[in-house]
Amino acid sequence: MGRNKNQWIWLAIGAILLLIYPLILTLPFPRHLMIMIFLYASLGLAWNLIGGYAGQISFGHAIFFGTGAYTSTLMLMKGGISPWVGMLAGGLISIGIAFIIGYPCFKLAGHYFAIATIAIGEIAQQWMLNWDWAGAAVGLTLPILPESLINLEFHSSKVPYYYIAFGIFALSILITYWIDRSKLGYYFKAIKGDLEAARSLGIDVTRYKFYALALSAFFTSLCGSFYAQYVLFIDPDSVFPLILSIVICLIATLGGVGTIWGPVIGAFILIPISEFTRIHFGGGGKGTDLIIYGFLIMVISIYQPFGVIGLSKLFKKKEAQ
Repeated sequence: MGRNKNQWIWLAIGAILLLIYPLILTLPFPRHLMIMIFLYASLGLAWNLIGGYAGQISFGHAIFFGTGAYTSTLMLMKGGISPWVGMLAGGLISIGIAFIIGYPCFKLAGHYFAIATIAIGEIAQQWMLNWDWAGAAVGLTLPILPESLINLEFHSSKVPYYYIAFGIFALSILITYWIDRSKLGYYFKAIKGDLEAARSLGIDVTRYKFYALALSAFFTSLCGSFYAQYVLFIDPDSVFPLILSIVICLIATLGGVGTIWGPVIGAFILIPISEFTRIHFGGGGKGTDLIIYGFLIMVISIYQPFGVIGLSKLFKKKEAQ
């Protein structure tokens, strides 16, 4: 009981520190850094639902990210519809795409499923590169609208973006926490642990895989819509690339898959590396962050397969002994 209480206290302290962060650090880069951490932590948490809890390793999540980005952008540009409505629409469309993708792919297992998601992701990117109505390879530049919450555009400060990103991040954690402790989460874990055993216990394996993918797709899509409004420019190479799907997977894997805080830890480690290498090396150092990512993943895989969060559990076990 005491340990539980301490965890809630530390969680409250962390939340307060994050809430006052942009008020203390007023320069654009520290705020941008935290916005990107929140964004990628949310993406890692979304991927974790299908990859970490249900055990279906996907390398095609850029499809849902790009769907969210393009849906909200096209609805705004072609119909003048609020980005918030576009964000919700993108999430619902992504759920539909998840069901279309899942139907054939869930017939595959293990690395065959992973390879299939790569292939579908590449098909989606090539399609968008040649779709003239959606900007094709040129991409789309979002219109500059009056600064307001309704328009989801803020030109004088990154603070509103910070709190919106924090809201998506907090919602992702709450949903993950709920799933982790619900019957749904136990079904996901059973499917990951032993597919045939789960099926023999009466769990509709395919149905619950669909649930995991649909939830994952929805939250990934929300992040894509937010990203489009944040940078005000999208193209297939920025929101549909395979490397984005890989980075999302790496974030969850490094921190610890199948846990609530694993993807959060992974984002807090990997995204600062990515942002600082981008600043210090520029275009000449492209890929440096991925080399560092690869090294960290290799070390963690050898010494602690359960990710960084597994190290904390190991230390606690030694202290108890």
